[in-house]
Amino acid sequence: MSCLDRFWAVIPAGGAGTRLWPLSRAASPKFLKDLTGTGRSLLQGTWDRLEPLVGDRVVVVTGTAHADAVREQLPGLPDEQLLTEPSPRDSMAAIGLAAAVLERRDPDALLGSFAADHVITDPEAFRRCVRDAVEVADQGYLVTIGIEPTHPATGFGYIRMGEALGGGPACLVEQFVEKPDARRAADYVASGRFRWNAGMFVVRATVLLDLLATWHPALAAGLREVAADPSLLAERWADLEKIAIDHAVAEPAADRGKVAVVPGSFGWDDVGDFHSLATLLPRAADTGEVRVLGDEALVRALDATGIVVPASGRHVAVVGLEDIVVVDTPDAVLVTTRQRAQDVKAVVDALKAEGLDELV
Repeated sequence: MSCLDRFWAVIPAGGAGTRLWPLSRAASPKFLKDLTGTGRSLLQGTWDRLEPLVGDRVVVVTGTAHADAVREQLPGLPDEQLLTEPSPRDSMAAIGLAAAVLERRDPDALLGSFAADHVITDPEAFRRCVRDAVEVADQGYLVTIGIEPTHPATGFGYIRMGEALGGGPACLVEQFVEKPDARRAADYVASGRFRWNAGMFVVRATVLLDLLATWHPALAAGLREVAADPSLLAERWADLEKIAIDHAVAEPAADRGKVAVVPGSFGWDDVGDFHSLATLLPRAADTGEVRVLGDEALVRALDATGIVVPASGRHVAVVGLEDIVVVDTPDAVLVTTRQRAQDVKAVVDALKAEGLDELV
């Protein structure tokens, strides 16, 4: 049996996409939405990319509130491969639970974690990269996929590549770097030694859990305990440590030479805000430089650029404004600029603080 025959895709489907408010909300997050006009949600697009690699060897981890929507969107997903979190505990608990379940099913299982809400423009190049990552992961490494940067982005973390591993494309990871300022980002891109950190990890299930046990033994033990007895999930879940996989495992393991990176040259975007969403939408014939997500007939644009989302059914007119963002929903309207798109999260935080949970 080849290592690809033991490879499973894990899709963490969580997060509310607060920087895409009011389009994305806690009850209807971005991974359940078609944000690129393909007729498939981001979750379904992720499934479509992975199916040629793994068939039905897919585990989805999502919140209890979204389980029915996930089942509806992914009718080919077996019930036992949908894991539900009673509450958000960040990426390590979600991915670790899937790893623990797969470890019990097959001690030699490999898994790749791929977020449900990313957009990839060259699926075949993506799959070639994953195949390379699986080969390296089978040697005992935690492998991440590093995206070749196209510009000095300040909204992504970076991976600094070290020495090459064998004769393939993989390199050791020297360091994971948090989101840099503009000057450092430009230096990183110019050096040619850095890749964007897309949060994709490929690893043997047992290797991931054993690494976790090195630095967070209680979390590793708790996940394995729940996998052994799923009836304990509701009782134990809230007590599990809330931490991201990068901080829990990837960063400390890289310091010990246990993390590799496979460079990826495919187009990638995490659709983190309306600025990035605008770049993914095609230019409409009747709206000029204004990109539209939804019914283009509802938008009138004159001497304007930016993005409009007419999600309420009302007509929206934009005149003489540059890089505008207008999102019109039945109960909330957002107006900002692409430059300030990252700040939309502050609006969501303020609404929560005011007790207006029905809006978020």
